[in-house]
Amino acid sequence: MRDVSYNGGVADGWKPQLAAGVNLTSLQLTAVEGFALSRVDGRTTEHELALLTGLSDAQVQALVLRLEAEGVLVPRPGSVSEAPLVDADVEPEPEPEPVADSAEETATGASLLKLYRAKFHELPGGEREQLATTATGAELSALCFDPLPAVVRRILENPRCGPEQARLIAAHHPSSTGLEMLINRADLARDGEVQRKLWRNPQLNEAQVKRLTAAKRLLEVWKLSVSRESTAQTRNALMRTLRTKFSSASADERVELIFMTEGRPLASLSGLPVDGRTTALLCGRTYSSMLLVQNIAHWSAAPPALIAHLMKQPMVMRQPRIKKMLEQHPNAPSRDRSG
Repeated sequence: MRDVSYNGGVADGWKPQLAAGVNLTSLQLTAVEGFALSRVDGRTTEHELALLTGLSDAQVQALVLRLEAEGVLVPRPGSVSEAPLVDADVEPEPEPEPVADSAEETATGASLLKLYRAKFHELPGGEREQLATTATGAELSALCFDPLPAVVRRILENPRCGPEQARLIAAHHPSSTGLEMLINRADLARDGEVQRKLWRNPQLNEAQVKRLTAAKRLLEVWKLSVSRESTAQTRNALMRTLRTKFSSASADERVELIFMTEGRPLASLSGLPVDGRTTALLCGRTYSSMLLVQNIAHWSAAPPALIAHLMKQPMVMRQPRIKKMLEQHPNAPSRDRSG
């Protein structure tokens, strides 16, 4: 039995914290549960988690207790924890961690959340909507913690709404509907900090990822797809978006992506052919990166002309193993395979 006292169904002041060494990608969570877990930082109480996510106190309590028992969260004092999900004898693969907010930003967010709890949380939704249309300053920012998309709509319609409020919504809003309203405000959505926080919000969906990257070059999309700033779900959506954009991108963009990344994305771009212009540009380069050549050698769509060009590179000619890899490529010219 857990020796924990509760006030109104939620443990007094308990601030859940992630346990060390847990691979979050292995957990079976709903989107809402994943969003709640993403807000667990050791500084936010269970009741504050309820305010941030739109869940009831009882739902948050049940989720926290379950995750404690599974070893995902550090057990609260006086509780009996079960064995963790991870094997103690096996070092788990580290989960990429997003870049932490500054101490000043964290403190500001905590004070605004406290203001929201004290002044707005208990009010009816319709009243909060009305207040959002006329609120100013700290009160307007505090309302950005509201879980209702309708309140977000009113905030965005408020003429005093600016990047500060947009960043709070991007970071804390728990529904894709509210995020869609924010993205529809192009003047706010193009802000770099707004986008950084959107990448970290697990409620961001694939269609929204495509909208946010519509004007970005392939190289930018690739960097986002491997960034510690993005959730695993968003990274997967970004990689699928990269494949779509690669198929229609200009030759210059394709070559920029391949050279600037030393061919690292090519494994994820298998099956996507390139046109003659891209091939010509690739064949017009001198190659000095062994990693780039190896990645092209493993790229099933590498055109025959490029394979032949690489085999003539001085670096390749000095490396029999790399040359053999190119000779065995399915698109290698037949005269080069005979050797």
